[in-house]
Amino acid sequence: MTGTGWDEIADFVIVGSGGGSMAAALYLKSIGKTPLILEKTDKLGGSTAMSGGVLWIPNNHLLKRKGIADSHEAGRTYMDATIGDDAGPGSTPERKEAYLRNGPHMLQWLEERGMKWLHTEGWSDYYDDRPGGVTRSRSIGAPMLDARKMGPLFDKLRLGPMVMPLPTDKAGIIGLATRTPRGMWEGVKLLCRMWLVKRRGKPILSFGGALQGRMLMLADEAGVDMRTGHGVVDLVEEDGRIVGVVAEQGGRQRRIGARDGVLINAGGFSRNAEMRKRYGPQPSSAEWTNANPGDTGEMIQIAERHGAALDLMDQAWWVPATLPPGNNPGPGLMHNTDISKPHCIIVNRRGKRILNESGSYMENGQRLYRDEVPAYVILDSRHRKRYAWGVQPPGQTPQDWFDSGFMKTADTIEELAGKAGIDPGGLKAEVERFNGYCETGRDLDFNRGGRGYDNGFGDPTVKPNPNLGKIEKPPFYVMELVPGDVGTSGGIVTDEYARALRADGSVIQGLYATGNSTASVMGRCYPAAGASIGASFVFAWIAARHATGANQ
Repeated sequence: MTGTGWDEIADFVIVGSGGGSMAAALYLKSIGKTPLILEKTDKLGGSTAMSGGVLWIPNNHLLKRKGIADSHEAGRTYMDATIGDDAGPGSTPERKEAYLRNGPHMLQWLEERGMKWLHTEGWSDYYDDRPGGVTRSRSIGAPMLDARKMGPLFDKLRLGPMVMPLPTDKAGIIGLATRTPRGMWEGVKLLCRMWLVKRRGKPILSFGGALQGRMLMLADEAGVDMRTGHGVVDLVEEDGRIVGVVAEQGGRQRRIGARDGVLINAGGFSRNAEMRKRYGPQPSSAEWTNANPGDTGEMIQIAERHGAALDLMDQAWWVPATLPPGNNPGPGLMHNTDISKPHCIIVNRRGKRILNESGSYMENGQRLYRDEVPAYVILDSRHRKRYAWGVQPPGQTPQDWFDSGFMKTADTIEELAGKAGIDPGGLKAEVERFNGYCETGRDLDFNRGGRGYDNGFGDPTVKPNPNLGKIEKPPFYVMELVPGDVGTSGGIVTDEYARALRADGSVIQGLYATGNSTASVMGRCYPAAGASIGASFVFAWIAARHATGANQ
């Protein structure tokens, strides 16, 4: 790296402030290095701050504290059983091994430096019935955080559209607030916290807000330089090595050198309509995503111009969603837990069910694309009475949902089908078939309710299967269902050290990447809650260590 032509020089430049950026920066500060985080938007935290905020880390020390049996070997067995061996160059055996080896160490290292972790009991592996699966959860989140403790930093933290003061490990229980004593108790506590928030004027952060809020506080305390409003418009390359970036702030460009390397952690391209059309399955819309506003894909394009190979560009972290009036343009309502409840089915235009409504949301998005977009969600009146739908509490349905035609209702299945454009005979026959499964408790088509993950968001008061409830009590409801997402999951191909690779497998020296900017180590599968954030953290940590010689 030449010593001239730079406006400034850092040891390691991190592009983007999502999951893992602060972890990498904290490691670098701990060994006396100077990291620099550049965030193009006006807020820090990325899509991670808007998410469920958990990391999937097999064989971690919090599991041992809880007495939950796990091992490195079990984690590897499970990844092999779910992801498989043909998931592309971003999911090599070496990458999987690096993820499993480094994740537990990273969690413990961060805890030793002040990070607070919470084991999210009940967030089962999504395919816990496969070899190596764990039903009691390998997912780790952060305890709730009173935003007042953040001081002025709070104003720099990105927040999601709804900030709910609910512990991460109570997400499944709160959905039963009208159904079980535990659910009711959690509902009472939630209402009390909401009253406190209103009185104090600042939120109690949970989920991604608590995770990124705590990481932001640690990074600030360590003196990490984190700049908002700094968008990277190019990488600086010398003799095949990336030695810095060109950043733009307020219309002015600055050349910033990076002695040890550059890490791209700028998210994917969910908000880029042109890239979605070019790479992803159709139909598709940038208005269907819940990713952060800066998720526009330019860092993937810049890396490609400098020789980086790309893969899995047709994939995203899909979440079945609906698009109510008033949400356009903008994200829809995500229903991964809502559709898991009884008295709900998803069908195509012929009236046939097309998926396990209680299954993995990424797999269900893929199934929607294999069959039909949009599909249709059918609700029995008991679902609307007992359970939430998106942000709407049980029993509370906005009138404009009906007036706009977003939600249609009828007293018979045939009438409902006619209003939605579904084959009436096909839907009536499918409902009768499904209702038979509800009596026996066995879904012979999709095995709904046959796994621990399914049951985690079911209703235990419904017997014999907590996920199966008949569609028989009017009025009935129908809405169109689309494959929304919380981010794309394809991008730069990287190796086990998070180094960017060319199409021929050679390394682009000095360039690292992690998170949704990369072709995911999870391939075309989402094995458990926090698999994407976990990988973002772990490979950011690996990149920082490799760039400074710790794990070469």
